[in-house]
Amino acid sequence: MVRIAAASFAGTSIEFYDFFVYGTAAALVLGPLFFPDFSPIAGTLAAFATYAVGFVSRPLGSVLFGRLGDRRGRRPVLVGSLLLTGIATVLVGLLPTYDRIGPAAPILLVLLRFCQGLGVGGEWGGAVLLAAEHAPPGRRALWGSFPQAGPAIGFLLANGIMLTLSGALSDAQFQSWGWRVPFLFAGVLAAGGLLLRASIEETPAFVELAAANGLSASPFTEVVRGHWRLILLVAGALTCGYVGFYLTTTWSLHYATDKLAVGRTTMLACIMVAVVGKAVATPLFALLGDRYGRKPLCVAGCAAMGLWAFPMLGLLATGEPVCMTLACLGTLIAFITMFSVVGTYLSELFEPRVRCTGASTAYNLGGVFGGALTPIVATELARGEGTPWSVAAYLAAAAVLSVACFTALPETRAVPAWEGQPATA
Repeated sequence: MVRIAAASFAGTSIEFYDFFVYGTAAALVLGPLFFPDFSPIAGTLAAFATYAVGFVSRPLGSVLFGRLGDRRGRRPVLVGSLLLTGIATVLVGLLPTYDRIGPAAPILLVLLRFCQGLGVGGEWGGAVLLAAEHAPPGRRALWGSFPQAGPAIGFLLANGIMLTLSGALSDAQFQSWGWRVPFLFAGVLAAGGLLLRASIEETPAFVELAAANGLSASPFTEVVRGHWRLILLVAGALTCGYVGFYLTTTWSLHYATDKLAVGRTTMLACIMVAVVGKAVATPLFALLGDRYGRKPLCVAGCAAMGLWAFPMLGLLATGEPVCMTLACLGTLIAFITMFSVVGTYLSELFEPRVRCTGASTAYNLGGVFGGALTPIVATELARGEGTPWSVAAYLAAAAVLSVACFTALPETRAVPAWEGQPATA
């Protein structure tokens, strides 16, 4: 289990490193480099729009890689998704800017971001099922939380490199070539991840299904027909988490540097401290999920995020590093209260024969609802002067929606032998 958890953890760390390094670059430099004819605010919005493309393509990646996972096994998903995301990220680092190739630059940027999203959309389901389907029944949430801790490490690595470069280079050097270094480093990480995953065994649940000729002929069709209500409920339930996470890790960076005149190095450091707290708390909340159930933690996390929304904005608007760190930490602790158990929860909600497609599609559709538009919407809401309390209202409204959706979902802690919920759930 340690070897399996390490492989799933490392894979999601690498995949989300690729995904997050783009978001940080979009907040800091991509606007003027790829959309120079726009005003500063319009250029940032355009960069965030290309950022959103990665979320839109994630459900498609779930369908493509989900079929592979439900028909051929979870292992091929882990290799294919990591390879696709790694190549796309390296190519972003090599991409000429607008002043070199004109409109082709933003077009290629969007295409590569789309490919990033495809890979990440497939990665999550394969990594979570690899850990959760190997885990003993009483510790499924704990072992299933390791892939959920991976994004935190990916974020720390991406922003740590950005922070180092930002502090070591002048603004001119950073905009000229420094921003490319984290994208190119993704190739090294992808190669290491592929080596680590080469010896991982297939999960027992899939082996049993294949031996019994129980594989689905068309997983996506079966999921849509039998689980459409479940998918929509899960996507709505996860919306709040995505809104809170990307407000904290992406939009706040732009808001602090642009509106509050906080140095990008300072704000990156504040966010990274909060993400460390989130990473440390992940297995602790997962243990609570094994003891008390998945649903109670999810509801508590959503409610906490909604209640913290206005204090978070107030603290962030002070521009003081300690207060901004506390603002980010509170949101991310509420976030991980629910997301520490989400991987296992979603796996238990779907039958093994369509589990990779169903869990991945629901998870990434929630990303479209909550993550894709959050930086764009928040940037628009914060256009005026003063503290943008409407951004806090946006997060609070998402929390209400998610609590309502979680209330309609069943508890799964007692689901035996990885049977999953019936198709009518």
